[in-house]
Amino acid sequence: MTREELKLHVIDYLAGKVTCKAFTEAVTDYLEGSLGFFLWVRFQMHLGICVGCRLHLRQMKHAIRALGRLPETPIPPAVREELLERFKNWEGSASRPPATRSALQTRIDPDV
Repeated sequence: MTREELKLHVIDYLAGKVTCKAFTEAVTDYLEGSLGFFLWVRFQMHLGICVGCRLHLRQMKHAIRALGRLPETPIPPAVREELLERFKNWEGSASRPPATRSALQTRIDPDV
């Protein structure tokens, strides 16, 4: 095994094979600080090696900051009902069950 292969193997082991998909699905838990220490370390390792996830995290932080600046005006009831109806009939929502925190943790770290 070459030095480069060993380096990649160690990084892969320490990062816990966190996939970009698993990262994006659990980024809210990461931002809220609700990940356990072990998962937090794995996320940090993944961020260190994945430019795409760093950009995704930055975009999420910008979105949160921008949304936090919006005035707290109530949504008109007609608009709210229309949105709820559209989400109920959204094609993607029926085909996949909502992810739960335990399901995300299982995908990220099946050994814990």
